[in-house]
Amino acid sequence: MPPLTGPGEDLLTVPQVMARLQLGRSAVYDLLRTRQLASIALGRARRIPTHALNDFIRTRLQLDAA
Repeated sequence: MPPLTGPGEDLLTVPQVMARLQLGRSAVYDLLRTRQLASIALGRARRIPTHALNDFIRTRLQLDAA
């Protein structure tokens, strides 16, 4: 099975995603809860792979352009 994250793959915290998307905490957790934005659980913490954030942004751009 290939690794889920490649070399140098960053795992972002919720505050980092908040800053990048310029959204509030509850908005980011809503995206996670509705699985619009993929994440992994590490204990009680949530981490968002950078590729998941990039995929989310790309998908939103495509939806907005349609």
